[in-house]
Amino acid sequence: MKLKAPIMPCLWFDGQAEEAAKFYTSVFADSKVTNISYYPEAGQDKHGQAPGRVMTVVFELNGHQFMGLNGGPHFKFSEAISLCVMCENQEEIDYFWDALTADGGMEVECGWLKDKFGLSWQVMPANIAELIGGDPERSSRVMQVVMSSKKLNIAAMEAA
Repeated sequence: MKLKAPIMPCLWFDGQAEEAAKFYTSVFADSKVTNISYYPEAGQDKHGQAPGRVMTVVFELNGHQFMGLNGGPHFKFSEAISLCVMCENQEEIDYFWDALTADGGMEVECGWLKDKFGLSWQVMPANIAELIGGDPERSSRVMQVVMSSKKLNIAAMEAA
């Protein structure tokens, strides 16, 4: 038997969960912080955090729930996981690219970037599967455009 349960990604931060949640909710429409919890005295021997410090921040981005955890310096983000932003047009790609690379974020390549907290994002056209699927020759041309880009250009990809 299969059961249905919501899945909520948990993002590990080193003291920046609330700042990150506020940043992300400022970038995405229909987004909000829904809950903030604080470290209690109980369990301090395990978690090592000062009582009253922000422990978790639950937030929604476009109706998708995330949890930010202030877990300490033990783990860092890597490109092994990224969040994909599927954009309908170039204006959306430009907006999300600029917003997510602001204030210390960095452009990577092929539509990938890291935000100022080190979280990896892919900002891409919503029709990316159509553009790189199907005809192998067209797919190869589109992939050449993608591989030679940082921020993706829909017109260039469609022209390929």
